[in-house]
Amino acid sequence: MTLDELKFDAAGLVTVVVQARFGGEVRMVAHADREAIMKTLETGEAHFFSRSRQRLWRKGETSGNTISVAEVFRDCDGDALIYLGETRGPSCHTGEESCFFQRIDGRAEADHPAGAPAPTPPIRATPTLERLATTLEARRDATSGKSYTKSLLDGGPAKIAGKVREEADELATALTGESDERVVSESADVIYHLMVGLTARGLTLRDVERELARRAGTSGHAEKAAR
Repeated sequence: MTLDELKFDAAGLVTVVVQARFGGEVRMVAHADREAIMKTLETGEAHFFSRSRQRLWRKGETSGNTISVAEVFRDCDGDALIYLGETRGPSCHTGEESCFFQRIDGRAEADHPAGAPAPTPPIRATPTLERLATTLEARRDATSGKSYTKSLLDGGPAKIAGKVREEADELATALTGESDERVVSESADVIYHLMVGLTARGLTLRDVERELARRAGTSGHAEKAAR
């Protein structure tokens, strides 16, 4: 697919959706002309065309909240693009991580009674596992109240490791002789406890995704032999 095959509108623009390479969150929507797309492909940094200022702009040129673009995809009609990349800092001009932080019913992340804790996870359009990661972080940093997650984190890596082993064994049993529903349920338990372990170590699913991306295209046998 070349730029000549894109269907630019009457103003010479296409719609661009920015999606996080790791995590999958939709961060923002903007527009790009031919020059902005070329600059993005050449530099690996997200460029757009500002309709209000009528000029090319690089994301983060004033705020420092840049977006490193790994891949660019077009839709089936050729009139919209996805910039798949890694964000540095908030993507929204309001300071929110994503521009999509307000649900259609009108409730925003900041809409909660004075003095009440902010919603957990934050109200924004995030994938399920990203929401869970946000919830786990909130539990780790909580100063009052108890929860199962908090008890695991307070128990430390040894306690979490024991639960990971227990849940992994239950999943293995389900895989070899139980129903699909049990396999799904036990898989969810394993993923949850794995994420608690990552949180305890100050790591995230994005770190795991980066490792999986590094291994892409490498033989499993070769990867294991290189360890």
